[in-house]
Amino acid sequence: MTSWTPTIATRRGPRYRAIADALADDIRGGRLREGARLPTHRDLAGVLRLTVGTISRAYAEAQRRGLISGEVGRGSFVRSGRPGGAFGLPELPPPSLIDLSLNFPMSETEDRAVARGLVALAKRRDLGRLLEYLAHGGTPRQRAAGAAWVSRAGLRVGPDQVIVCCGAQHALTMALMTLAAPGDVVLTEGLTYPVFKTLAALLHLKIQGLPIDADGLRPEAFEAACRAGTPRLLYCIPTLHNPTGSILSEARRRRIAAIAQAHNVMILEDDIYGLLPDERPPALARFAPDHTIYITSLSKTLSPGLRIGFVAASPTLAERMLPALGATTWMAPPLMAELATMLIEEGAADAVLKRKRRETEARQAMAERILRLPKSALHPGAYHVWLPLAEPWRGEDFAAAARRRGVAVNPGEVSRGGARLPGGRGQPGSAREGAVDPARHARPDRDRLAGHRLTAPLRERALHQV
Repeated sequence: MTSWTPTIATRRGPRYRAIADALADDIRGGRLREGARLPTHRDLAGVLRLTVGTISRAYAEAQRRGLISGEVGRGSFVRSGRPGGAFGLPELPPPSLIDLSLNFPMSETEDRAVARGLVALAKRRDLGRLLEYLAHGGTPRQRAAGAAWVSRAGLRVGPDQVIVCCGAQHALTMALMTLAAPGDVVLTEGLTYPVFKTLAALLHLKIQGLPIDADGLRPEAFEAACRAGTPRLLYCIPTLHNPTGSILSEARRRRIAAIAQAHNVMILEDDIYGLLPDERPPALARFAPDHTIYITSLSKTLSPGLRIGFVAASPTLAERMLPALGATTWMAPPLMAELATMLIEEGAADAVLKRKRRETEARQAMAERILRLPKSALHPGAYHVWLPLAEPWRGEDFAAAARRRGVAVNPGEVSRGGARLPGGRGQPGSAREGAVDPARHARPDRDRLAGHRLTAPLRERALHQV
C-alpha cells in the first residue's frame, strides 16, 4: 500500500473535493504512479482527522474523474499517469487527432429520414400538444412503438411494459435508482461499459467484476458470486459486448437467467447494440422476464441526437420505475419521442438500421485487412474492435504510444470492472488488449481505415488471438 497523505490545508472548498484535487495534482506531478494502491478509507480518515464518509466521498469523486479504480476486497488504485475525462474516459482529443477511442455510429445514414420526419411533424395540427407536459413514460402510441422496436430483439412485450426515456444511460440511472441502495453490490462482466462504473460510483454502489472468456460472461462465475454474497443485481451486455464484441450464446443466456431466478437477483440487460447483428440469440429478458429490466435505445441504431431509449420490464416493475423518471427528467422530450415513433411506424428506422449494418460490415472488413486481425477477434455487426496486443505491449502503454503518433484508442484498463481478471495470453480482460472504434473517421469510399497507423507496432510480432 502506498504511503500517501494529501496536502489539503490550503485548499478551498469541501474537504472531499480538496482530497480529489490533491490526488489529481500528485498523479500529474508523478508523485503517484499508475497501479499504486491508496490508503484505506479508515486509514486516511485517521491521518487527516476526517470522517470515513468524507474519504469515501473523496474516492468516489476521484473515480468519477477517472483518476482511480475501486476493486471489491482489494482497495483503490491509481488508474493512469494523467487524469482522464469527466466519465472515466479519455478527454476529448484535439481536432488533429484521429479519434478511434469513442464508440460512435455513422451519422450519414439517417439524415434524410430524420429531415423528412421533422417536416411531417411540423405540419401536424396537434403539434402544440407535444409542447406540453405529458405522461412520465410516454404516450400510449409512443410506448406501443417502443414495444414494436423491442420485439425486433425477440422480446414480446405490451405497451404497458415499456417506458420511453432519454436514452440508455438515462434508463440505467432509473433502474439503479429503483433497484439499488448505497452500499449494494452490483455484479458486472469483468470488462464493462466505463460510464456504468461512473454511474455506480455516483450512486455509492459497489461493483464486482465477474470473469469472462471469449464467449462472454461465465455462468458459473455468476452463480459463485450469488452463493458467496448478496448481490443486488447483474449488469451485462450480452450482445456485442462492450468492449470485446462477444455475443453470449442462447445456452449461456438460459443458464444465467435460471441462476438469477434461483437467487432472486435482478438483471439489467443493456441491449443497445442488440439489433446490429443480422442474427442473434433472443434477448436474455425472454428467459427471465420477471427478473430482467431490458434496456435499449435508438442511439446506435438510428441517431444519438434523438436521445430516446426504451425500457421493457414487467408491468409492476415498469410502474416502480416511473418515479425515477419523473425525478430526473419528468418525461422524455415529447417532440423527439414522437419523431422516433413516426420513424419506427413508417419503417424508416428499419431502413436506417439496415444501412448501418452494411456500413459496419464494410468497416469491420477494413479493420481486419489493415490491422491484420484474425476473424475470431471481429464481429461484422460491432462498432468496436477488441485488439489483441503482442508482447511486451500493455493496453495503456500502447494507447499512449498510439496517441503520440496521432491516433486515440481506448486501453482495456478503462473498461475493467471491480475485480481483477486472470491475465492470460490474449484472454479478454488481459491488460495487453485494447478497444478501437473503426466507425470513426473512416472515409465513405472505404479505401482505408483512418487508424492505420496502429498497425506499425503490430507488424513486428505475432498477435495473440482472443
